[in-house]
Amino acid sequence: MTDKQKTYCLINYGCQMNESDTEHYAGQLEELGYKPIADYHGADVIIINTCCVRESAEKKIAGKIGELKAEKRANPDVVICVAGCMAQKDGEKLVKKHPQVDLLLGTAYVNDFKRLFLEYLEDRKGKIYTDLTIHQSEFEGHMVRQSPFHAWIPIMYGCNNFCTYCIVPYVRGRERSRSVENIVAEIKAAVADGYKEFTLLGQNVNSYGKDFGEKDAFAKLLRTVDAIPGVERIHYMTSHPRDMSEEVIKAVAEGEHICEGFHVPFQAGSSEILRRMNRGYTKEKYLALIDMIRKYVPDAAITTDIIVGFPGETEEDFAETLDVVRRVGFTSAFTFIYSKRSGTPAAKMENQVPLAVKKERLNRLMALQNESSLHCHEKLVGKTVEVLADGPSKQANVWGGRTRTGVLVLWPVEDKKYEVGQKVNVLVDTAQTWLVKGKAVD
Repeated sequence: MTDKQKTYCLINYGCQMNESDTEHYAGQLEELGYKPIADYHGADVIIINTCCVRESAEKKIAGKIGELKAEKRANPDVVICVAGCMAQKDGEKLVKKHPQVDLLLGTAYVNDFKRLFLEYLEDRKGKIYTDLTIHQSEFEGHMVRQSPFHAWIPIMYGCNNFCTYCIVPYVRGRERSRSVENIVAEIKAAVADGYKEFTLLGQNVNSYGKDFGEKDAFAKLLRTVDAIPGVERIHYMTSHPRDMSEEVIKAVAEGEHICEGFHVPFQAGSSEILRRMNRGYTKEKYLALIDMIRKYVPDAAITTDIIVGFPGETEEDFAETLDVVRRVGFTSAFTFIYSKRSGTPAAKMENQVPLAVKKERLNRLMALQNESSLHCHEKLVGKTVEVLADGPSKQANVWGGRTRTGVLVLWPVEDKKYEVGQKVNVLVDTAQTWLVKGKAVD
């Protein structure tokens, strides 16, 4: 008679950094012999990795945590762990509201999970870990990546910028960088496992290495990763316009494998709103940065984040945002209505914009951006683009993948066979707002 196989279920919310953290949790559990299951019912360990960037996300996550009360009643031995940004922000308050939670782990403990989990199993007493002064930035263990060819690579943690609307510095802590040696070792190991595409992650990657006191550390890291044999594509996110340097742009222009996509969030077009956001640049400086990108990488795809309805935003301020969208011609944009986050300075600011006004402005912004996206995609018609195949799309006999600059491409497979992660050359013949279509060519 054999022992029952121990299982775990991971439920992830939030950004790419959270996705990477979840892969680290999974790896540490598998090092202990646990196997994944998709349905948390009956799992021996349940981890919810949380996000608190927006209130709507918090409400959804709180509902999921609440569901686990019944699971704890049905199986008192199940270990329920709540981790991530919401755990960091709410701490003991969250555990008091949800006593079914056994382990609460803040954002600084991702790489310590295995040790803390084993300590919990010894006495089965609830534990709360939210001390941001404890940092384990280097990672030496195993992780379970969700993609067979693309790997998230955290290069730094935390943020020092303290934008007035953002909760991240309070829940992720101050900036701390991984060593170049540790990053390179992780990428080389992933290449040996067949990985081709890598995204370097950080709340503000352009600040990488500042805590080492090294100038242009991120540009140097890009060049170092570009030289690793077997690496085929390099992306990075997210950039802060205040810290993006000419050296980084030159590294992209000169690198063989560094992709020509720049995600440069501008958030608002009004210099006065940017000042109130504590973004550290003006509209004019942002546009000058875009001009520099175009100078070195003329065919770059530039994407962005935009917040609508920040406190005090007038119609004139919003017109400045629309002006930036028209002048830059973003390939795509993540657009958000401003929502209060408790604990941030903007939540206490006067002149909060009415929701109806924010929604109306968002609709105008999205309509303009849709025009820009379609125009950018139309430029690809008649060109052959290199695509990394993601796999079958929702349409029958059609596969999808992305270009070096992140554009989604669909093409009919006909009688050919493809593999996930395979490079495919596609001649684009149709442009749409969200994607392009074409036919594979030899």
